[in-house]
Amino acid sequence: MSVRAQSKSPAARPRLLPGLAVKDGLVRHPFDLEFGVRTSGLVAGRHLKTGHRHDRHSTAYYGIAPSIFNAMLVRWRQCRHVVPIDQFTFVDLGAGMGRAVLLAAEYPFRAVVGIELHPTLARIARRNLTVWRKTGRAQAPMRIACCDAAEFEPPSGPCVAFLFNPFGAPVLRRLLTRWAQRFDGREGQLDLLYVNNEQECVLEEQPGFTRLFLGQIRRSHADAVADRKILTNQPDGEYAAMNWEDCSIHRWTGRK
Repeated sequence: MSVRAQSKSPAARPRLLPGLAVKDGLVRHPFDLEFGVRTSGLVAGRHLKTGHRHDRHSTAYYGIAPSIFNAMLVRWRQCRHVVPIDQFTFVDLGAGMGRAVLLAAEYPFRAVVGIELHPTLARIARRNLTVWRKTGRAQAPMRIACCDAAEFEPPSGPCVAFLFNPFGAPVLRRLLTRWAQRFDGREGQLDLLYVNNEQECVLEEQPGFTRLFLGQIRRSHADAVADRKILTNQPDGEYAAMNWEDCSIHRWTGRK
């Protein structure tokens, strides 16, 4: 027997987070239009409330420019690793709707994990993973965990962690302290890729990490045009798009 679900009235539909609706100035990124996923939009940190004590340290949600992400992966792969890429687990700390997770899954990682505190963003990310699997683009298994990045237990084995400026210094310090304890005695098995590295000083102060790269990575022309159009369309005009991101790569080399 088939059952047809009743359509919800507009009043019954869950309200979108501010910044994810057309009335909020939403413009879909070409990445979403090409692949049928939903990673566009900008949600200011003040709208990412979950009731968690770390809410006030959330920055904002915005999807990484694909050209920036891929350029970071190229630069990271040029660094000498202790093991091949297929032994690394990729962890996106502050995954949002999962754009970086989707992009990472195109590489032959052992696994790709997205960590997201906000349940609405995590739910959308899981839907995007389902779409991505159907496209056949994923080379690595993917999953989304809805939890606090500072409390997430790092995976066993070599790991590369990705951060697109997801939270402020207090959370980053807690996270680095926890991961340093877990990787103590495992030199060279943890790398950090940090895009829009506003809290670079926190990493500089953390014993045991060695910086391998610090500099600007430029957007492709297509991404620069798309991001400028998206951010210019914001009603509040809080954010601006540059043609590059300040980035860094760090490696756990152990406490000497």
